[in-house]
Amino acid sequence: MTSDSPSNTTPEHQPRPWIDLLVSIIIPSVILMKFSGDEHLGSVNALIIGLAFPLGWGLFELIRYRKRNFIALLGLISVGLTGGIGLLELDAGWLAIKEAAVPAVIGLAVLISTRTRYPLVRALLYNPNVLDVDKIHASLEERGGVEEFEGRLLNASYFFAGTFLFSSIMNFILAKWIVVSPSGTEAFNEELGRMTLVSYPMIAIPSMVMMVLIFYYLWRTIRRLTGHTLEEVMAPHLVEKEKEKQRKKERS
Repeated sequence: MTSDSPSNTTPEHQPRPWIDLLVSIIIPSVILMKFSGDEHLGSVNALIIGLAFPLGWGLFELIRYRKRNFIALLGLISVGLTGGIGLLELDAGWLAIKEAAVPAVIGLAVLISTRTRYPLVRALLYNPNVLDVDKIHASLEERGGVEEFEGRLLNASYFFAGTFLFSSIMNFILAKWIVVSPSGTEAFNEELGRMTLVSYPMIAIPSMVMMVLIFYYLWRTIRRLTGHTLEEVMAPHLVEKEKEKQRKKERS
């Protein structure tokens, strides 16, 4: 009888986009836009409570699922800085700088990582949790496609960094356009909530589309150089999940 290691006892993280959207975008935006008046929470309390939702959810994800990574940590720092700008009543221009700086730092980290042994694109798009990287590498070596694949992976890193450059520019433009009132005021909170809502369709969705296209570019490269289908190079645990779902459907 063997005891479970910490990695085995950690709950498996399941993507919950609707909960993420509700807790990180919708609830904070509603609180900031509708409850910042003195007759409700007041500007300070509304800012604290509104930002407590994404901050608390991010901490929960980090602790519960041990998602201790650079991007998740930077997201928490970003929320904390937003609260600091509002509570300390700093010039609203700092918000635009902060909004642009966070994705710019991530993009810069992606570029710097291409000069190291562990490019971030490998951790995010080409990793054992998604693809059977050992099988892919063996096929690449057998067909002599390792060098070409590494070149394509480098291109994917540049494309990936470009998505964060896009986010940085758009974040700055939106913040300067929408948030114009002095920080610490009811109007500032309302504009911050509006910016949060607008940023999702104008920035997050296009960025996700670009991410999907980058993954498709990478997958097409793998398909051409190895001859494998997507099902053949999926991570083994994902294949097993699909088989289990199929078995449940057949039994029902």
